[in-house]
This record gives sequence, C-alpha cells and structure tokens, in this order.
Amino acid sequence: MSILTRRHLLRRAALSATAATPVSAVLGVSAAATTATGLAACQPGDSAADPATATSPDIRRSFPPDFGWGAATSAYQIEGAAKEDGRGESIWDSFSRTPGRTRNGDTGDVAADHYQRYAEDLDLMRDLGLRSYRFSISWPRIQPDGTGAANQRGLDFYRRLVDGLHERGIAPMATLFHWDLPQSLQDTGGWESRDVAYRFADYAAIVFDALGERVPVWLTINEPKTVVQNGYLSGHHAPGRQDPDAAYLVAHHLQLAHGLAVGALRATGSNSRIGPAFNLHPCYPADDSTEAAEATRLYDGYENRLYLDSALTGSYPEDVLADLGPNSRMVRGIRDGDLEIISSPIDLLAVQYYTPIYVTASGGMARRWPTSEAQWQQIYPDGMYDILTRVTRDYGQIPLTVTENGLPTPDVLSAEGTVEDHGRITFLRDHLAAAHQAIADGVPLESFHVWSLLDNFEWAEGYEQRWGLIYVDYPTQRRVFKRSAHWYRQVIADNAI
Repeated sequence: MSILTRRHLLRRAALSATAATPVSAVLGVSAAATTATGLAACQPGDSAADPATATSPDIRRSFPPDFGWGAATSAYQIEGAAKEDGRGESIWDSFSRTPGRTRNGDTGDVAADHYQRYAEDLDLMRDLGLRSYRFSISWPRIQPDGTGAANQRGLDFYRRLVDGLHERGIAPMATLFHWDLPQSLQDTGGWESRDVAYRFADYAAIVFDALGERVPVWLTINEPKTVVQNGYLSGHHAPGRQDPDAAYLVAHHLQLAHGLAVGALRATGSNSRIGPAFNLHPCYPADDSTEAAEATRLYDGYENRLYLDSALTGSYPEDVLADLGPNSRMVRGIRDGDLEIISSPIDLLAVQYYTPIYVTASGGMARRWPTSEAQWQQIYPDGMYDILTRVTRDYGQIPLTVTENGLPTPDVLSAEGTVEDHGRITFLRDHLAAAHQAIADGVPLESFHVWSLLDNFEWAEGYEQRWGLIYVDYPTQRRVFKRSAHWYRQVIADNAI
C-alpha cells in the first residue's frame, strides 16, 4: 500500500471522529491561508474573496449578464421509483439495503419521489428563477443490466424532464454517471474491469441519440475521486470496498470512461458541449516546514492533479505514479493510447468545491476552520477563489462551471410553514463572493449551481443531513422554500449579491 492511500484511510478515520461545529459558528471566517509550495494557494491575505467583507451591505457584486444561475441534483438521491418502469438495480440499491451501511438503514427507494413529482419540481425551479438545472441520468433506468438495448420507458422520463425544462426557460445540464453503476456490471468486476469503461461509452451513445442537442451541456463522470476514495478506500460508499490497489485502477478506468464518452458525443456531430465534473480540494501545508510542503504536494497529486492532468494535459502526475509504484494495478493497467483518449478535447470543466485540506508533515490532515454538520467539510470560502484561479492559471482559459457548492444545516419546518436556514445563506453569499472575485481576476466562470435543489438521500448519511434550498417533508413529500431559496431567487433576479 502506498503512503498516500494510507493517508486517505487515516484521514477518513480522523474525520469521522471529529465533532462538527454548529453552523452558527461559521460566521466571520478570516481570509488567512497558508502557502502551498507549487500549488497555487494564496499567501495570507492575498485572496480577495475575504469572507469578512463578503456579507457587507455596502458591497454589491454584479455577475456577467448571461451568468447561469442554477441548482443541482442526482438521480439516486431524488428520483425514487427504484423498481418502476423497467429500472434495474444499481450498486447503491444493493449497498443501502445492506444492514449497517447507511444511517438508520435509509435507502433511495423513494427519496424525494422526483420520478413521480418531476412536474411539480420543474414548477419550483421556474418559481426559483433558475436559468440552469444540473441533474443526472440513472444508468440502470436506461440499461437495466448495464448493456444491451435501451429501456424506452426510462428514456421517456428524461425526455419529459428535458422538454419540461425547455418549456420553463431552464437550460438542462445532464450528468451521465453520478455513482449509480448497474449492479450487473459490478457483478462482473465493476470499475475494476476495463470493459465497463466501454460499456459506459455504449450507454452514453444511447442517451446522446435519445436526447441530442436538447441537452446543451453534458457532464461525463461525477467526482471520480469520490468513487475512488469513498467506494474503494474507506468503503463507506458503494460498492463498499477497502482495497487501495483496486482503487487507483478504478481511477484510471473512470478517466478512460470519461474520454470514451467524449468521443461518443463527437461521433454524433452534436453541437452540445461536454466535460467532466471534478470535486477539487485546495491543499495547504498545515505548518511552515519543508516536510509539510512536500507532503502537501503529493497529497494534491492524489486529490487534484491525478484527474486534472490526465484530462487536460494527457499525462498522470509523475510523483503520484512513483508513489503508487510500477507494480500497482493502475500503472500496469495503463495501455498505449489510453491517455490520448482520456485527454480528448473538452468544452468546459465542471468544478465542485466544498472544503480545503490542510496537510501535516506526516501526511495527515489538520482542521483549521469550523465544520458544517458534514464533519469532513471545513467552511473556507477563500478556497473557492483559490481553486478556480489555480485551474485557470495551471490549465489555461478553459470555460468553467461550478456544479456543486453548498452545506447541510439543521433545518426544521416551523408550525408557520417556514424554514430559517440563515447559515446556508451566509455560506452561499461568501462562496459566491469568492467566485465573483475569481471572475474579476480573469477566471472564465460561466455558471454556478447550488447543491442541492432539494433535500435528498445523502448517501451513507441517509436522510439525516439536509442540503437543499427546498425542504422536503419525507412522510408527505411536501416541498417548502427555505429562507435560502427566497434569498437565492432574489440573487438570480438581481444577477448580483
């Protein structure tokens, strides 16, 4: 096992043992940051997106006229209808139904019942004023076994969804894979099997043919790093493995699947745009030592450069490959031509930012900022500025979209029918201020999508955490705009914060 894979496992254990700080403690985070040698981090005070000024009523920040204000969801987290209209079983169906895998034994069998209530949800999006909606397509709803002919009832659902978005003036942004791999493919090896990357390309071609240019933006793989770290290192996401050597072979096959899907879209002659969705964590040394700087550099390799470099430059980071070693399954699994496929030209890059990482000299992780209810999430808005400017500086003027940013708060529906989630408003305002400063400093950021539109099934946390702008009362499936939704609607109307 390489040094870094051990560090990831230690990191997860440390995070699970850390008590969350109440959201009320999130106010007034300072702008200090520690320089990460060679990592595009800011010197203390350099980041202009200072949360101390982000909430000032005297500062108004206007966004570009055509800025795409949006919100995001994923299929397994909201759709429900797990066994309806020919949908097959996914690895998340299997995982969540296994005792002890999710909090309270929760599953996505019903979730927010979006499959049945999509028309109501579309109206809520319209009322919110969304200009863009990022959703994912359920692979087992299209190909129940992950191969073969398409399930037309599944395709028809997404046709209705896309048509409904257009009718309401909302641009669809569709993700092809948001973690719900068909269980039948997992039974034959899952992402450890190179063949699954090619099956993904076949599935993508079916969806491209069915929806075509009605979807102007396609995202290929959502957060491959999370599949690797949570699904194959810590094991607390599906498929629940703890196998570091398999994990990075999975990383390679996910990147290969991305490149093959780009090629499948290009083969159609479509004018739609396409790119991957990466969750990027700015990495900073926890102290001023040379050892911490060196550990941070390698940590960043696993967190960010492994995915960015391969997709955007056609090479894997040499320090990461060296750390894995020549006998690792990933290194042995790279074939001639793979990186050319992986680096197929893309039209945009989706960035998802939630938290920074502070790396100690021993390769562990330190906490520097208050956390949300999600104990792994340190609240640091300047990290948004740092990661966006870093991508532009290191990889050029590729168009960017933020496709996830948000936090869970302890939301309660009052007797008056209101939900006061002021912590979410503060969080979003500060992160939008950071994004605005990045645009001012030359980052080609086109749109911003709040995670999430609706409260939903939050993976291993079940329904304990609420991330939505819209409250879902699960027993009745009633939807209620939270205070943050009313605030965000005004932001969109003003095109400013």
